[in-house]
Amino acid sequence: MTGIPVVPLQGSLLPESLNISFKLLPALLVLGMLGLFLAIGFVFRVADTEDMWVAGRSIGNLENGMAIGANWMSAASYLGMAASIALAGFYGLVYVVGWTTGYFILLIFMAAQLRRFGKYTAPDFVGDRFNSDSARAIAAVTTFLIGFVYAIGQAKGMALVGLYIFGDYGGLIPGLDGYQVMVVAMMVITVGYLTLSGMMGATKNQAVQYVILILAFVVGLFVVGYTNGYSTVLPQLEYGMLINDLGSEFSEPFATSSYYLWIATTFSLIVGTCGLPHVLVRFYTVESERTARWSTVWGLFFICILYWSAPAFAAFGTDLYSQNVNPTYGDPGMTSAASEVIVVLAAQLSNLPQWFVGIVAAGGIAAAIATVAGLFIAGSSAISHDIYTNIINEDATQRQQILVGRLSIVALGVLTTLAALDPASSIAALVGYAFALAGSVLFPMFFLGMWWENANRPGALAGMTTGLVMWSIPMINEIVPTYVSSLEAPLSAGLAQWMPAIGSALITLPVVFAVTIVVSLMTEEPDMETKRVVRQCHSPEPMRQQQTAEDVVTDGGETPADD
Repeated sequence: MTGIPVVPLQGSLLPESLNISFKLLPALLVLGMLGLFLAIGFVFRVADTEDMWVAGRSIGNLENGMAIGANWMSAASYLGMAASIALAGFYGLVYVVGWTTGYFILLIFMAAQLRRFGKYTAPDFVGDRFNSDSARAIAAVTTFLIGFVYAIGQAKGMALVGLYIFGDYGGLIPGLDGYQVMVVAMMVITVGYLTLSGMMGATKNQAVQYVILILAFVVGLFVVGYTNGYSTVLPQLEYGMLINDLGSEFSEPFATSSYYLWIATTFSLIVGTCGLPHVLVRFYTVESERTARWSTVWGLFFICILYWSAPAFAAFGTDLYSQNVNPTYGDPGMTSAASEVIVVLAAQLSNLPQWFVGIVAAGGIAAAIATVAGLFIAGSSAISHDIYTNIINEDATQRQQILVGRLSIVALGVLTTLAALDPASSIAALVGYAFALAGSVLFPMFFLGMWWENANRPGALAGMTTGLVMWSIPMINEIVPTYVSSLEAPLSAGLAQWMPAIGSALITLPVVFAVTIVVSLMTEEPDMETKRVVRQCHSPEPMRQQQTAEDVVTDGGETPADD
C-alpha cells in the first residue's frame, strides 16, 4: 500500500472544527434517505424514451415546480451560497440576485414557448430550430460540458457533508484520502439510481428531495437562531441585528470585491439560468404551456424560500464561528473549506443533538443529488438522443437509445468523480463557470431562435462557436494553471479582471448576439415552415398534451399562426 501515491489534497479540503466521525443516527437517516431514492427510482423506472427524457409529458405544475426547486437547490444553493456570503459578505448576495432574476426571464419569455416547441432536449431545440446537425452537435457537447462542470461542485458538497456523517475512511480505497473516498461513494450511489430511473423517476425523486432539503434547511435555521438568541419567529428578518457585529467584511458593499465583478457575475448567473439544459428540459415534461408557466411560478416560490433564508444562516454561522473557533476575517480567518459547510457548522457549534445536525447535513446531500440527477439526465439525453440517435444512428431502437443514455450517465459520473477528487475552486465558483458557459452558448440560441424568426443556421453556428471559444479563454487563463504546478493563476491578471471566468458572459453574450444577428442578416433566411413553427410558439391557441408547434404547422389539422 505504501507505494501507491495519494492524490494531493487532504489538508486544504478538510474543514477545521467540523466533527468528522461516524455518527450512528445521522448515518441511518442518510442511508434511509438514499434507500428511498433508489426505491422511487425503481418503482418509476423507465420503460421507453418518452419516460427517459421527458417523463411522458405528464408532470403537473405543482410537482414540476417542486422538481424545478430541487433541480435548482444544488449544493451551491444549500451550502455554497451561505459559504459565499459568510466569506465575502455583500458580494455573496450575487448568487441570490442572479439565480432568482433569471427565472423571471424564463417565466416571461421562454417557459410557454419552449413547451409549445415541444422537443426532448435543449440540443433538440437548437438542431430542429436551425435545421442543423452541426448546431445540434455543438449544443449537445455544450450540454455535456455544462453537466460535467456543474456536477463537480455537487460531488464536492456531497463528500464534505458525508465526511461529517460517516467519518474519514481515507485508505479504504488505496491511494485516496477520506474526502476522495466519500466522493467516490456518493457518486456511485447517485449514478446507480439515475441509470435505473431516467427522467420519470428523477422527477418523482426531486419532489421528495425538495421536501427533505427545504425542511432541513429552514427548520435548521429556526432552531439555530432560537437556540443562540439570534431570532425568535422570523430569522430571515431578525438576523439584521447581527450585521454590525460581524464586521465591514460582511456588511459593507464591495468590501471584498469590485463593483465590476459583482455586475459581471450577476449578469452571467441571470443569462446562464436561462440557458441551463437541465432547467429548460423541465418545460418539456409538462402537459401544456399553461402548466409550464405555473410550474415556473411555483418553482420560483420554492426557490425563494431557501434563498431568503441563506443569508441568515450565513450570518448565524459566521458569528458562531468567530465565537467558538477563530475570527472569521483577517489572518488566518475562516478557510474556504470551513465556509463550504457553514450551514452544518452552525448547527454543530450550537451544541444541537447529533441527530438534528445530521438532518441539516442530509438536506445538503439531497440537494446535491437532486441537481446531479437533472444534470446527468440532460447530459445523457444530449449524447443518446441528439448525437447517437439523430446524427450517428437514425434507426436506433428505443432499447439502444436507453442503453446509450445509461452509458452516458456512467461516463458523466466517472468524469465528474475524477475531477471532484481535486476540485479547482469553491462549490459556488464551479457552478458559476457552468452558468457562464450556458449564458454564452445556449441562451442566445434559445432567445433569438424563439423570438426572431430570421435567425438561421449560419448565424447559429457562428454564434455558438464564438461563445465556446470566448468562454474557453478565461477558463484557460484562471483554471488550467491550478492543475499545472509550473504555472501561476491567472496567466493574465488584466484578463482576469475584465473578463473573469465566473462572469465572462457579460462580455461574451453581446458578442454572440451580434455575431448571430449579423451572420443571419448576411445569409439566406430560414424556410417558411421554420418561420411558421416559430410563430406558432407564440400563438394563444392551446395545444394537446403530446402536440407540438411543428405538428400544428405540418399536419395538426389546425390553422397555424402566421402573424
